[in-house]
Amino acid sequence: MYGSEQTTTRRESRVIQIPDGTPLVLPAGTSVRVAQALGDTYTLVTPWGQMVRLDAKDADAIGKESAATPAAAADAGSLEEQVWGQLRTCFDPEIPVNIVDLGLIYDCSLSEVDETGQRQAQVKMTLTAPGCGMGQVLADDVKRKLEGLPGIGTADVEVVFDPPWNPNMMTEAAKLQLGMF
Repeated sequence: MYGSEQTTTRRESRVIQIPDGTPLVLPAGTSVRVAQALGDTYTLVTPWGQMVRLDAKDADAIGKESAATPAAAADAGSLEEQVWGQLRTCFDPEIPVNIVDLGLIYDCSLSEVDETGQRQAQVKMTLTAPGCGMGQVLADDVKRKLEGLPGIGTADVEVVFDPPWNPNMMTEAAKLQLGMF
């Protein structure tokens, strides 16, 4: 499932080391393998064996077009359906499955419309491993994408570890995609 496209960075770019979440700078001229290109991020493997995450806004650094975060279309259903659609555009950087199908979203609810006509999204999510340093990075992705939806004023994203995640929480589609059947 991992990609095998080799490329060389065209400019210096900021990346996040996986799985610890440490910010790094990837120098121009670095040979990388594009392991995963899902949602609006790229998972790259460096010559030193590091996995790093590159945001789509910096896609030009690896010769790709920078793409804007996909917003839900106005006719894409109810706001709740749009919220779930946005959650499905967030991916674990090591596993090519979205966070909804991985079973990482424990709860998602919308508040009543406030005086500004906006709603607040409250999300409780977990990680595949409690010590994963990418937790805040994934939570920030969720927050950014949900707050980009018309009708959502703010998003409160909480990373929780109870109950602990296990592979049985994945959808059948995710298990099939990962060859777990």
